[in-house]
Amino acid sequence: MIPSYRPTTLLPQKGQPVRRRVKIPPVPGVFYRQRPGWTFPRAVRGEGAFVWDETGRRLIDAAGGAIVVGIGHGVREVADAIGDQARQLAYVHGTELTSEPVEQLAAALATRVPVDDARLYLVAGGSEATETAIKLARQYHVARGERGRHKVIARWPSFHGSSIGALAVSGRPSLRADFDPMLPVTPFIPAPYPYRCRLPGCGARCSLECAEALDAKIREEGPDTVAAFIAEPVIGASAGAVVPPPEYYGLVRETCDRHGVLFIADEVMTGMGRTGRWFGMEHWPGVRPDILTTGKGLTSGYVPGGAVMAGGRIVETVNAGGGFHHGFTYSHHPVVAAAGLAVMRYLERHDLVARAAVMGEHLMVRLRGLADLSCRGRCAWDRAHGRRRDRSRSGEPRAVPRLGAHGPEDPGRGAEARRDRVRLGRPGQRRRRPDHARTAARHRARAG
Repeated sequence: MIPSYRPTTLLPQKGQPVRRRVKIPPVPGVFYRQRPGWTFPRAVRGEGAFVWDETGRRLIDAAGGAIVVGIGHGVREVADAIGDQARQLAYVHGTELTSEPVEQLAAALATRVPVDDARLYLVAGGSEATETAIKLARQYHVARGERGRHKVIARWPSFHGSSIGALAVSGRPSLRADFDPMLPVTPFIPAPYPYRCRLPGCGARCSLECAEALDAKIREEGPDTVAAFIAEPVIGASAGAVVPPPEYYGLVRETCDRHGVLFIADEVMTGMGRTGRWFGMEHWPGVRPDILTTGKGLTSGYVPGGAVMAGGRIVETVNAGGGFHHGFTYSHHPVVAAAGLAVMRYLERHDLVARAAVMGEHLMVRLRGLADLSCRGRCAWDRAHGRRRDRSRSGEPRAVPRLGAHGPEDPGRGAEARRDRVRLGRPGQRRRRPDHARTAARHRARAG
């Protein structure tokens, strides 16, 4: 289902008028992630990049839901693989038995992930993957006799999941607010996000003070208390695809090695080809995390799925210390593994990871063309001065790149984009309807 907070684009069929949104009453017994005033359209079918609702409208599922559907809706071979596995063996518990699909998926992922001697712990989603990764990091240090290492350093902003442990290491205020009293205390450092950065020397480009902040934070907390550092290769839901500079993760890796801290790469969103590489960390050659999490695109939404890929030395150390004291009812699920295998084979057969890289470059060229669109007011002032205003704080505006946090602006802009009319806003942002009665009352008050 397309999330309620993500606006969708309506595509009228040729020769037919655009129909107004039909208010479909929700099913009383279903508890949704409801937003005030929103009624869910009821989806009935999906194919490729499109979803149809029960009124026959065709919607572009442009983001694949919550950045989940990577291969498109309605791929028959994936559905068949899921059905075949369910008929043959639907479930076994991971503490008692293994299965062929899980073993095959582990072997397939091990050839793709940038983790040394990678071992698979299969789960049912991204939040479960985060919980598994941070508990594995903790138990690794316990097995080595370093029981004092229990802290996980995270970045602000960031998002690693909605369960209590995953939310505790997430720097996303809107999701933390109601649960702050319940969350374990987490040490945070600034993310490489120049547009909102408060660190000295950070302006149009990242000064890498944020990378140095990791070393400072570890020393502040005490190196013998820190188990891991967790980060998204590209900051996703909490900041909107912010890419760190080329030097960033090399410094992170050096810092973690210097203090004996494990580096967890959260690739739930960036993994499985989403960035034009199988995994986002591949954009920083030579930097290999100790633990990598993935999900979303792993099963492309056909079934819930997630995975933790841990380095062999970590797994062997934990096993030598008595085994991993962790698990879920649906971990190592054979149907999830079958779905993951089918998705990987589909990605490989159609070369979709390389295609994502090509289409990503094409999209960036078109987006840069938006800079040529006419604008007024503050937007016009900022453009005239080559700046954007940081609205999060008062004071003078400072220079930041218009598009992308670190790369130079491409002078080749698509002139054809000038013909388009666009409105940009954060997910869930909707234009308010004018309140004419309130406006009239305000005018009367001024006149009186």
